[in-house]
Parts: sequence; C-alpha cells; structure tokens
Amino acid sequence: MKNPSQIIKEIKQDLPLDVQLVAVSKFHPSSMIEDAYAGGQRLFGENHVQELQQKHEVLPKDIEWHFIGHLQTNKVKYIAPYVHLIHAVDTHKLLQEINKQAEKNNRIIDCLLELHIAQEETKYGFSVDELYNYVKQGEWKQLNNVRICGLMCMASNVEDEAQIASEFQKAEKLFNTIKKEFFTQQDYFTIRSWGMSDDYPIAVKYGSNMVRIGSKIFGPRVC
Repeated sequence: MKNPSQIIKEIKQDLPLDVQLVAVSKFHPSSMIEDAYAGGQRLFGENHVQELQQKHEVLPKDIEWHFIGHLQTNKVKYIAPYVHLIHAVDTHKLLQEINKQAEKNNRIIDCLLELHIAQEETKYGFSVDELYNYVKQGEWKQLNNVRICGLMCMASNVEDEAQIASEFQKAEKLFNTIKKEFFTQQDYFTIRSWGMSDDYPIAVKYGSNMVRIGSKIFGPRVC
C-alpha cells in the first residue's frame, strides 16, 4: 500500500507545473501529515477550526495551512495568527471579521471568494451574479488587512463529466472577467481553486491552478 508522500509525488507528476496541490488532511491523524511533509508537501487543507488548531500546535511551523471549509465568524480569531489562505469567503460580514482579526495580529490574510456553481442546495457561496456584483460594488476595498487573491468553487457531486466541465468553465469565465475588470493591476489575484480527488483533471482543463485533494492521498477518513 502506497503512503501519502508516494501518492502526492505521483499526482504532482501529472499536474502542470503551475498547479499547486493542497493536501486535504481533515479527519486524518498528524502522523499521516508528517509522512506527506517528509516527502516535501507543505500545503495542507483543513475545514474544522478545532482540528486545525490541534494540528498546528504539534506539526512543523513551515506548513502553509489552508482553511477550506465553511468558516464561522466567531471562529476566525483562532486561526488568524497563522492561517495562510482562507478559501471559502462567502459573505462580506466574514471578510470584515477576517480583516478585524488580521489587524489584531498585524497581518494581511489572503482570501478567496467562494462561487456557488454546484446544483446542491447545501453548498455555500455567491452565485455568479452575486459574486460579480459584490466585487463591482467595492466594499471590500476598505478592508486593508485582507487580500482577495482569486476564487474557489466546488462542482456538483455527479458522474456526468460534461456537467462538471460546464460548471468549472463558468468559474473560469467569471475569474477572467473579474481579473480583467477589477484586478488588472493586482498581480496577486491569480488563484483559481477548483478540483478535488474525483474531478481535478477536469478542473485543470478549465483553468484551475490550485487543486484540493484528500481521499485520493489519505484514503477514507480516520478520525
């Protein structure tokens, strides 16, 4: 049986050089993260604040922790001192709180706006029109301790590859529009975070340069 570091190496060999891999380590013990770390992986994704806190305390400090789940405003303060990138900003209220906690920690925190393109009603995020209008209205420009670095999304959890491709294509189109209209001078607005274990090859075809892969690396959840 292959260990996480071996699987990560194989995945990276197939990814274009400009695509970053976030190893999604949620529900897996620190020992598995240590194995991936020993193989050179530094980007890890978690979606529960308490679990991330516990892992951050015991694992190497040069890990870049990505918070990839739905983040409650009252939990931001716990990860603000060290989180590298927050993937799923879905309201202005949340961005305001991230800005507030970033200021307290004398940091600028990088964030992605979450686009809702999947069919599932349970998914969070802005619709295409909501996200475009939010960026256009510009309230976020008043927040000096956050930096919007791109978009993230999840496709529908279906077998239909044409549907998945269509959804990622919408995300790519919106990213390009927003980049052209609002972020032409900002060289940090580059991140297109879409694609997970089952659909990342399709995501990469439609502009993704950051894939979030968990079960393919670590297997079924452990804890």
